[in-house]
Amino acid sequence: MPFAIGDVRVAERGEWLIDRIVATGSLVIRKIGEDRAGEMAVHRFLSSPYVSVSSIAETVAARTAQHCVGRHIVAVQDSSEINFKDRSARRRGLGAGGNGRDAGFFLHPVIAVDAQDEAVIGLLGAQIWTRGQAKVAPRRDRSITDKESMRWLDGCNSTAELLGEAASVTMIADRESDIYELFSGRPDRLELIVRSAQDRSLADGGRLFAALTEAGELCRRSIRVAPQRPGDPGRTALLAIKAGCVRIARPNSRKASSGLPDDITLTLVEAVEIDPPNPKQAIVWRLLTTHPATNAEQAEAIIDRYRLRWRIEQVFRALKSDGIQLDDTQLADAERLFILAAMGLAAAVRTIQLVDARDGSSRPTTDVIDPTLMAGLQAISRSKEGGTAKQKNPHPPQSLAFVAWVAARLGGWNCYGKPPGPKTMQNGWRELAAMLTGIAIALHDAN
Repeated sequence: MPFAIGDVRVAERGEWLIDRIVATGSLVIRKIGEDRAGEMAVHRFLSSPYVSVSSIAETVAARTAQHCVGRHIVAVQDSSEINFKDRSARRRGLGAGGNGRDAGFFLHPVIAVDAQDEAVIGLLGAQIWTRGQAKVAPRRDRSITDKESMRWLDGCNSTAELLGEAASVTMIADRESDIYELFSGRPDRLELIVRSAQDRSLADGGRLFAALTEAGELCRRSIRVAPQRPGDPGRTALLAIKAGCVRIARPNSRKASSGLPDDITLTLVEAVEIDPPNPKQAIVWRLLTTHPATNAEQAEAIIDRYRLRWRIEQVFRALKSDGIQLDDTQLADAERLFILAAMGLAAAVRTIQLVDARDGSSRPTTDVIDPTLMAGLQAISRSKEGGTAKQKNPHPPQSLAFVAWVAARLGGWNCYGKPPGPKTMQNGWRELAAMLTGIAIALHDAN
C-alpha cells in the first residue's frame, strides 16, 4: 500500500512500519524497530515533513475506496479515547482527556465493512485531536461547526464523497451521533442507521420512545451477544422487532433562523430483548434510519447492518491494551504521537483482516498486499508447499485466505492438527512482511 506522500523512501518506510506494527503486535518503538537502526528509522518517519495524519488517512482511505467499487458497504464510525493516566507530566502538546484531568487524545475512525460477508475492507478516514486549554462557550450556545460533534457530519460527508462508485452505502453510528443536523444534512446516496440517545419530541406532539407502543411485532430474531468481559462466553438474545415512520421535530435549542427543517421523517426500528437473564442488561435498541422498514425482512436487514458496529469495537480493542497497546507508547510529543496513532489504526485493521483470513476469508489479497507483489507472494507460497495434498495452499491466489496460509506456514504451522494460533500468525506475518519488503525494494531499484 504505497503512501501518497512526497518522498518514495518515506512512503516505503510507512508500509514497512505498518508491517512491523502488525508483526510485533506493539506500538512501542523499541519493539517495532527491533534494533537501534530500526528505532531511528521509525523516529525519522514520524518526524518527516512529508508525513501527517491527514496524508496517512487520505492514502489509506483512497485504497479502501477502490475495494468498495460495486459493493454494498456498511460504513461504521465511532470515537475512542487514549488516556495517559499517571503519565501526564511527560506528554507535550496534549490537553485533558475525557476525565478533564489526565493528558489524553481522541480518535474517530470510519471503517468500511462488506454488508454481505461482514469482512472489514479498510479505513475510510480518521480524525485525531486533543482538547485545548482555553475556555469555550456553553455547548448550547455553540453552532454544530464549533463542537466536537461535527466529526460525525464530517465522517458522513467524506465517506459519501469517497464511495461514489459503491453499490450502496449505509453509515452506522451509536448514540453519540444522534444529532438533528446529521439527518438534515445527510449527503445524497448515503443512508443512515443511528441508535437513538434521546427521547425526542415528535411533530405530532408525541415522544419518540413511545411511538411504537401500539405497533405490532413484525418478527422475532435471535442474535449473538459478544462477550462483555474476560471469561464471558457471550450469549444468544431473542429480540422482538417493531418498526414505523416517525417525524422528529427540530429541537427547541435550534432556532428557526438556523435554516434547519421543522421536522424530518425517518423510520424507527425498535428491538427489545425477550426474557433477558439480567433485566438490567437487556438489549433495547431504538434505531433511527433513512431506510424503509415496512415488513419483517426490511426491519431485520436494518438490525443486521447495525449489528456490524462490533467490527469497529474490534478495531479499538486491537489498537489498545488488548492488541498493539497504543496507550503504552512512550512517545511524549503530540504531533508524532498522532501520526503513530494513525499508523496504528491502519495496522489494527490489517490485523483483523488477517485473523478473519485465517478462517478462510474470500476477501481479495490486495486488501493487504500491493498488486505488484503478487508474483512474489505466489513464489513464496510454492516454496512452503510440501509433497502431500494437505501441504498445498488450498486457497485461490487472489484471496486473503491465500495470504493467511502463507503466513501460517512461515510461522511454523505444519498443515496438520488444529488451525494456526495468533502467535504463529504473528510470527509468520513478520517473516512474510520482511520477504515482501525485500521484493518491493528490488522492484523499485529495477525500475
